Amino acid sequence: MTSVIDLYEQLSSAPDDRARARVIAEAFEQMEQRYPEVTDLATGAALRESELRLQKEIEQLRAETREMEGRLQQEIEKLRAETREMEGRLQQEIEKLRGDVFREIEQLRGDMSREIEQLRGDVSREIEQLRGDVSREIEQLRGDVSREIAQLRGETQVRMAELRGDMGSMKVEIIKWTAGLLLAQATLILGGLRFLL
Repeated sequence: MTSVIDLYEQLSSAPDDRARARVIAEAFEQMEQRYPEVTDLATGAALRESELRLQKEIEQLRAETREMEGRLQQEIEKLRAETREMEGRLQQEIEKLRGDVFREIEQLRGDMSREIEQLRGDVSREIEQLRGDVSREIEQLRGDVSREIAQLRGETQVRMAELRGDMGSMKVEIIKWTAGLLLAQATLILGGLRFLL
């Protein structure tokens, strides 16, 4: 149905009440399809009320946001203060550890210096003792070698005298032999002395 005039013509040309009721029902159906229910339509007062309610909720949200921002700011400041306090404590602990480490290093240096000095003294004493022992051994060896040389000389002289008396005829040969023997013994003794000294 396109207009009110069409509705009127259909109503007036309807043969009975039943047909007229049908035309009216169709008109209402078309009207409902074309226009929504009045209850669904927003009125100016309802819009204003909704707008005020939304503004109130917005202001409430803003207030809650500002309150939350304030709380967050307080928590941030509290965390900053705790962080600064923790940094201070950590700095104190670091300084304490530095002092402890420095004292331990100084103590270790002192202990090591004392041990080094003790080792130097021990080594010096051992070196002196070894020098004394070596000197005594050298002197003892010199005495032994001197006695042996003297003994060898005495024995050689005795042998030479015996050989001279017994073998006058072979004097030249014995002298050569004795000289060679003396030279060999002297070389041996000197070689031994050189090895010992």
